[in-house]
Amino acid sequence: MFIQFLKENRYVSLLLTVLRLYLGWQWLNAGWGKISSGKFDASGFINGAIKNMSGEHPAVQPWWGNFLKEVALPYVDLFNVLVPWGEFLVGLGLILGIFTSFSILMGLTMNFAYMLSGTTSTNPQMVLLGMFILVAGINAGKLGLDRWFMPLLGKLINKKAGNEQFSQSA
Repeated sequence: MFIQFLKENRYVSLLLTVLRLYLGWQWLNAGWGKISSGKFDASGFINGAIKNMSGEHPAVQPWWGNFLKEVALPYVDLFNVLVPWGEFLVGLGLILGIFTSFSILMGLTMNFAYMLSGTTSTNPQMVLLGMFILVAGINAGKLGLDRWFMPLLGKLINKKAGNEQFSQSA
C-alpha cells in the first residue's frame, strides 16, 4: 500500500522532486569539486580502506577489501575518472529528472561502495532518501524531463520492436 502510494500519488511526486533535487545537488557538487580541482586521486582512499580490512572488528570486510586491492587499486586511473564523472552525472540526472531511476540506482551503488569501504559521512542518509526515489520509480521523475522523455523512449522501443517483428514474418 505504501509502495503504491509512492508510485502513484501526484502530491508525493512533489516531495520526491524535493528529495531528488537535494540528492542531485549533493552528487553534482561532490563530482564537480573533484573534476574542477583536477587533483582527484582515489588511491589514498582505496589504500586506507584496504588497511581497514584487518583486526578484530574490521571496518572493511575482506571480500570488499580484496576487490579494492585486486581490481580498484591496479585500475585506479580508471576509477579516478569514473568516480568524479559518475557523481557529477548522477547529480545532473537527478536534478534534471532524466533517467531518474537509473541515476538513483547508480548513486546508491556509489553510496554502498563508500560505506563498504569503511566511511559513513552522509552516505546512510543518502541511501535512505534514495530508496524512496528508487521505489517510487517513474513518479519520482514526473516533475522532470522523464515526464516527456520516458513515453518517447517507450514509443521508439515499441516501434523498433514492431518493425523487427514485421521483418521477421515477411
